[in-house]
Amino acid sequence: MMLAENIRAFRKERSLTQEQFAEALGVTAGAVYKWEAKLSVPELETILQMADFFDTSVDVLLGYEVKDNRLDATVKRLQECRRSKEREGLTEAEKALGKYPNSFRIVYESAVLNHAFGFDTGEKALFRRALELLERSLLLLPQNKDPLISEETIYGRIAETYLGLGEKDRAIALWKAHNAGGQYSHEIGNNLAQNGHTAEAQRFLSEALLKNVSELITTIIGYMNVYTRSGDYASLQAILGCGTRLLSEFRKEDTPNFFDKICATLLGALAGAQFLAGETCEARKTLIKAKELAAFFDAAPSYDESDIRFVTRIEGTSAHDALGTTAMDGVSKAISSFENEELTALWKILIEQENHHG
Repeated sequence: MMLAENIRAFRKERSLTQEQFAEALGVTAGAVYKWEAKLSVPELETILQMADFFDTSVDVLLGYEVKDNRLDATVKRLQECRRSKEREGLTEAEKALGKYPNSFRIVYESAVLNHAFGFDTGEKALFRRALELLERSLLLLPQNKDPLISEETIYGRIAETYLGLGEKDRAIALWKAHNAGGQYSHEIGNNLAQNGHTAEAQRFLSEALLKNVSELITTIIGYMNVYTRSGDYASLQAILGCGTRLLSEFRKEDTPNFFDKICATLLGALAGAQFLAGETCEARKTLIKAKELAAFFDAAPSYDESDIRFVTRIEGTSAHDALGTTAMDGVSKAISSFENEELTALWKILIEQENHHG
C-alpha cells in the first residue's frame, strides 16, 4: 500500500498545501498531516472522495497493482520469478495452487520454482515441497502440451530433488530407471564416481561423453549450414574451428579413432569457409591438414569407441555416419558442398599430388 505517499504526491502535483487540501475535503489540516505521515488512515468514504478529487482510481491511489490472474499470465509470472530469483514467487505459487490445484502447468511450474530455490538456498523444506508437486504433476501429465516435458524429464527432476535432500542412492536409482537415450548418463556417472564406484561410473561417463560430443557435432554442422547460406564466413570459420579443436583432443597418441574422420571432414569445410572469405593461402594449409588427417584415419580406420580418449568399451555401441566410405570421401563431400569450381580444383590438385607420391 502506497496511500500516504500517493496522497502527498497527488497533493503536491496540484500545488496544494495540506491546509488547502484539507479545506477542499472538509477535514482538518491535522488529519491530512497524519495521513501523509502514516499515523492514521482515512475512512473509506474519504478515500473515495480523494480519488474523485484527484481524477484517479482507488486502486491507483492505494498503490495497488491489479494482477492478471488468468492461468497463462500466472504461469509466465512464476517463470519470471524463477529467472529473476524473486523469492516472492514462492508465495505466488502457493496462491496459484489454491486457485488452480488441478492444472498441470501451475503444479509443474510451482514444483520447478521450489526445486530451483531449493538448490539456491539448500532449504530442505523447498525440496520436499518440490517433490510433492512433481509427483502430483505426474498424475496431471495428460494435460501437458510442452514437447520438452515428459514423464522421463519429470522423473529426472525428482531424482535431482532427492539429490538435494541428500538421498544420492535413491537419485541414482531413479535416473537409471528413466535413462532413455542415455539422457541421464552424465548424472549417473558423476554421482557414482563421487560414491567411489569408479568402474561403473566410467561406463556411464563414456556414454555421456559420446552422446554429448555427437550432439555437439550435429549442432556445429547445423550452424555450418546456417552460416554458409547467410555468407557469414567469419562465424563459419569460428564454429568449425571450435569443432576441430575439440575433436583433436580425443585422440590417444597415434591411434586413429572415429572422431578423426569427422574432424577431417570439418577441416574440409573450414578450408571452404577460408577460401570463400578470400583467405586462399590459409585454405590451402587447412586442406593439407584435412588430407593428412583423412589419410591417417583411412590407413587404419577404427570405429571402436574404446580407441577414443577417455572412453571405455560400451556394450552394444556402434558408430555410423553419412560422410562416405572413407575419411577422404568425407573431405571431398564437404568441399563439393560449397559448389565452388576453384576450391574443388585446388582439392583435386592436392589429391593428385597424394596419388602421385603414393
